[in-house]
Amino acid sequence: MSSFYERPILNSPYRAPELHHPLDPNGQPLEGEPKQGRRPSRFIVPVPASRKKASANQASLDLETYTENALINEIRGYIERWRSLRNPADWGVTAVSQRLLEHWRHHEFVGPRPFFCQVEVVETIIWLTEVAPKRTTTKGLLDQIAKANEEANPELFRLAMKMATGSGKTTVMAMLIAWQAVNAARKESKDFSRAFLILLSHKTQNTVSAWINIRKLW
Repeated sequence: MSSFYERPILNSPYRAPELHHPLDPNGQPLEGEPKQGRRPSRFIVPVPASRKKASANQASLDLETYTENALINEIRGYIERWRSLRNPADWGVTAVSQRLLEHWRHHEFVGPRPFFCQVEVVETIIWLTEVAPKRTTTKGLLDQIAKANEEANPELFRLAMKMATGSGKTTVMAMLIAWQAVNAARKESKDFSRAFLILLSHKTQNTVSAWINIRKLW
């Protein structure tokens, strides 16, 4: 038996998830062996304690049940298939982006190497910026993202990646800056910028580290 409590960690941080523990409708671990493959993305909207009883009377508003995040799962599927393309010429990215992807995916790092989740975040942003707009099959996906931006942030298009605490967000920030800055230096394009605004709270040291890491990642 390899239940969640006996074996909470199933996968290497440097490879795509191969197993996952099954969860019940409320997101709690179930007894039993792990399942093959990656767990689909789901989200839950918590209800404040003072409103739980009121919500219980509204059968149609089951806000404490996991709901599939269809958009994220769709994007993950595209990224997985794109990542599996062996010929870099088929990736549909700039020469700079190609070299960076090959470096982050396959380089034998002497020190710490990027986690899979870090590389996947960068892959996703690169794919949404350089690849998806060129494909007719992903037009509907991009329209969904554009509509969500229009509803939440009119006149300010944004792509946000959600990462867990301790998963290395500062390194990802450096990787994304490197991707943008080097591409912008090689060729003028509306997709790439030479200027960056970094917003942090009191973690000034992390800001400095992000810029220092650019030199290490390129």
